[in-house]
Amino acid sequence: ASLLLHATMLHTQTVMEVQVPEQPMVALHGRDAILNCSFSHASSFNLSDLSVFWQLTDTKRSVHGYSEGHDQLTDQAESFANRTSLFPAQLGLGNASLLLRRVGVADEGSYTCFVRVQDYGSAALMLQVAAPYSKPVVTLEPESNLRPGDEVALTCLAYGGFPEAIVIWQDGGGRNLTDNITMSLVANEEGLFTMTSMLRVVLEPNSTYSCRLINQLLGEEGYASVTITGQNIAFPPVALWVTIGLAVCLLVLLIALAAVCRRKIKESCEEARREGREWEELWESRGSSA
Repeated sequence: ASLLLHATMLHTQTVMEVQVPEQPMVALHGRDAILNCSFSHASSFNLSDLSVFWQLTDTKRSVHGYSEGHDQLTDQAESFANRTSLFPAQLGLGNASLLLRRVGVADEGSYTCFVRVQDYGSAALMLQVAAPYSKPVVTLEPESNLRPGDEVALTCLAYGGFPEAIVIWQDGGGRNLTDNITMSLVANEEGLFTMTSMLRVVLEPNSTYSCRLINQLLGEEGYASVTITGQNIAFPPVALWVTIGLAVCLLVLLIALAAVCRRKIKESCEEARREGREWEELWESRGSSA
């Protein structure tokens, strides 16, 4: 409470220079992070005269306190219990940095570092939390009985990451596919995301579709693709049975036609033989009469 009182009495204090990183700090989920804060003082001082106070900028909740030569954690927010510490050996050198252990998604936000040694100063820094996503996996639905012209759903799934990633769908020619895309984002108990992106396309044989997942905070990319070849596309069942039926009918017709032709040829041959015998008998009868 006394530290907060000192923090509000700027009109009675001379402002000292307190420095923190200008750019947001990125901490990995589950790892330890150091929130850098340094201060400069014109003359040497005793640690008993030094007060350092870290708090959440927006909610003013206490993160870590130090005064009169030791930590003051009575007002510390419960979520930071047993997770924070300063660097006592470096306080006299102007290092008021805070070690934050086992960083979680809930720790993301702005932190203010207050320092007082006769003079007073403060500065705020932004902490961002990041976690890498699993390797994306692309699945196809339905997986079988596919026909050209069918609409299929391609799903790209990755999990365990933070923050929300950018998902880019492309075809085999590298063109971005932005139509008919739906996104789903579900957080687990730790605040990490499972991302699902679905793309609907009209099926064409020998087509490739790829999913790129980009975590901008970490500068990491994941990639997965699927190729739909002619082997994946089943012949339409109805057309298949129609074709088989036509083939059977044609075969029956050919067999019947062959049988008819054979019978006609046989009848023609027998008739020719009869005519031949009749001519022979006629010539024989004429020869005997002469």
